[in-house]
Amino acid sequence: MTESIFTDEDIRRIEAEGLTEEKVLAQLETFKSGAPVARLNRPCTVSDGIVVISEEESEELMAIHDEAAGKARMLKFVPASGAASRMFRDWYRYYEERSLDTNPEMAANFAVDINRFAFYNDLKEIISGEGYDIDELIRNGEFSKVLEYILTGSGLNYVHLPKALLKFHAYHDCNRTPLEEHMVEAALYVRNAEGICRIHCTVSEEHRSDVEDYFSRVRKYYEARYNVRFDFRLSTQLASTNTIAVDMENRPFRDSRGMLVFRPGGHGALLENLNAINGDIIFLKNIDNVVPDRLKGITVRYKKILGGYLVRLQEEIFEYLRLMSSEEMDEKFLSKATSFCEERLNIVFPPGFDVVSDVERRNFIVDRLNRPLRVCGMVKNVGEPGGGPFWVEEEDGTQSLQIVEEIQVDLRSERQETIWRSATHFNPVDLVCGVRDYRSERFDLSRFVNRKAISITQKSEEGRDLRALELPGLWNGSMALWNTIFVEVPIETFNPVKTVNGLLREQHMPL
Repeated sequence: MTESIFTDEDIRRIEAEGLTEEKVLAQLETFKSGAPVARLNRPCTVSDGIVVISEEESEELMAIHDEAAGKARMLKFVPASGAASRMFRDWYRYYEERSLDTNPEMAANFAVDINRFAFYNDLKEIISGEGYDIDELIRNGEFSKVLEYILTGSGLNYVHLPKALLKFHAYHDCNRTPLEEHMVEAALYVRNAEGICRIHCTVSEEHRSDVEDYFSRVRKYYEARYNVRFDFRLSTQLASTNTIAVDMENRPFRDSRGMLVFRPGGHGALLENLNAINGDIIFLKNIDNVVPDRLKGITVRYKKILGGYLVRLQEEIFEYLRLMSSEEMDEKFLSKATSFCEERLNIVFPPGFDVVSDVERRNFIVDRLNRPLRVCGMVKNVGEPGGGPFWVEEEDGTQSLQIVEEIQVDLRSERQETIWRSATHFNPVDLVCGVRDYRSERFDLSRFVNRKAISITQKSEEGRDLRALELPGLWNGSMALWNTIFVEVPIETFNPVKTVNGLLREQHMPL
């Protein structure tokens, strides 16, 4: 018997994470073998993988969406797990190094901008409660004191809160958090005929009670204002989706106490949360991609267009599956089904498909149609960091539509880098997901994951470098085997906030 590399204490630590020794050993082997790369064939472009919706068709699709929403088919899923520490990384550095106190140019910019943030009134009130005046602190150059009241537990504690609870937008009667903006969005496009809006957020366990408390405080206001009732649910990322960290020689990384270190498995871990929802048509959008009410019109319009497109296409898929499960297939029908797959779903059939038996062709088509469906909004590429839509070469000689991140591409290959750099569109994480089959049964989403599509990144802990393993991304490898449609949406629907100064962009400012 091979001696285990783990001590009894290690095994207890592994089991406390909800993992097994076998799973952890498999993760260690993955580090050694490395992360496979995607083989890009070409970028998706308009008319070659990306659909453009006409004005006339838009009205039809919005009507289809509204009918389905009225039947309680819609739900909003918001990954909101992250703390805002990265958003305030620069400010925290200024605070620790007292940079603003000694840099007049940076200090001047900060002094001009600070009262433009939606959280300014809360900040001013807290500072006043501590016996200080914010204007006087700024005049005296005590910027580190102001940052302390923004970032730490002495004040707003923003560096430790989730983005969901930061004040993003200012209104005449109140200032709103991203959580509230998503509540308003839900009222505008997922409410059913009874006025019920279903929202599911994923949060970190440490933030769960804070988010629940905040929602409880604001729900009555928004329910009364929009004449709705919120069915609001929270879930946390499962510890069993964490992965072991290794050192730079791929040995288990241990902290200063000699304990094994486990890290969250990335947003791909949220597939477990998505799979557990009793959903039908699920809108997926990041927590920080929100706008004030004055700009919500175009966002809501295109949410409905994407939803209507999914419902219409889904019904066509379901009709084919119903017919193929109940009738004998002749050559004419199989040819029609094949054309539908190629023209409407961008399915590429394997070499020799046209010479196999009718039974084999039917089984292949049924397998390809009977999968979860996603319609993904894509915006024109304006240089934002992140992934995009590509035709990817598969091992069976086919190609598929995939959302690909830069880390998945071998940029040492001149051909792959050229394809990557030639992308015309960008992924804003704007998805509508159909997660039920033609018999109205929920798909087991874990069956449609490309398990090989992991990522290995370099991180640090306690000042030491380590390597971290991330599960297949939620909209990358975790949905790799779904049927996928890319639809062009306006850049105005994409307004993320990655750093605090992003809140000063025109789209996030009041008129």
